[in-house]
Amino acid sequence: MQFGIVFPQTEMSPNPADIRAFTQAVDDMGFDYILAYDHVLGANPERPGGWDGPYTHETPFHEIFTLFAYMAALTERLSFVTGILILPQRQTALVAKQAAEIDLMTNGRFRLGVGVGWNQVEMAGLGEDFGSRGKRIEEQIEVLRLLWSQELVTYDGRYNTLHDVGIRPMPVQQPIPIWMGGGADVVLRRIARLADGWLPNSYPLEQTATQVATLRRYLDDAGRDPSELGIDARVSAARHTHAEWLKHLAAWRGWGATHLSLDTMRAGYTSVQQHLDAAQDFITRMRDAS
Repeated sequence: MQFGIVFPQTEMSPNPADIRAFTQAVDDMGFDYILAYDHVLGANPERPGGWDGPYTHETPFHEIFTLFAYMAALTERLSFVTGILILPQRQTALVAKQAAEIDLMTNGRFRLGVGVGWNQVEMAGLGEDFGSRGKRIEEQIEVLRLLWSQELVTYDGRYNTLHDVGIRPMPVQQPIPIWMGGGADVVLRRIARLADGWLPNSYPLEQTATQVATLRRYLDDAGRDPSELGIDARVSAARHTHAEWLKHLAAWRGWGATHLSLDTMRAGYTSVQQHLDAAQDFITRMRDAS
């Protein structure tokens, strides 16, 4: 099993020196990858109609591909994972190009985790339709894989039209692995049909056990071997005790997870060093239990 750290961007200063210090420190600790998730726009809670989402216009989010491009120059070992990129609110061909660049800069150490998103206000602000996002992501995944593996692509879909075009340079991985996040039934069915891996939400283990059983059934229906689907689970410094970290590790190992990451946000940390101290504690415990 590989171990990762969630980049605590909602609690990280915009100072590039802090981002550099964090990246190099977790590299030195022996983490296998850094995971970061995607938001472009934040809503004002005082806007007409109000706003009750978990993030506002004051919550910092680095643009995810730009962030990874910077981090990639700081390490020759760490892998990078979008967990998740909200694919339906972005242009498919542009994502193909950006992801290919990150894959090149990391020499193939990149996984593209995608999801349909939940923020209707954000998606509207980016000019995309919220209601069709599930259908669009399926077509987008097909187009991405074509652009990453074929020199020229012609595609006439419902949402994407390409006429004898391609991207240069091509990625190292052809295609780049596409993982999908979420736990709703429709998402689990989509994962079973289309994804290279699953990024599950951090639910109680009893609820997760039901999702795992359901996903395995859908994989069987799709004619796929469950052992061939990667699983990147997550534990929290805010919500889980150290004993629960180990309990989750044992449970996810039993379910065939290939990756486990720590989220240090919302734990009350006020400095980069506190996030790094928690990261060091986690990686030490995970390695000792391995």
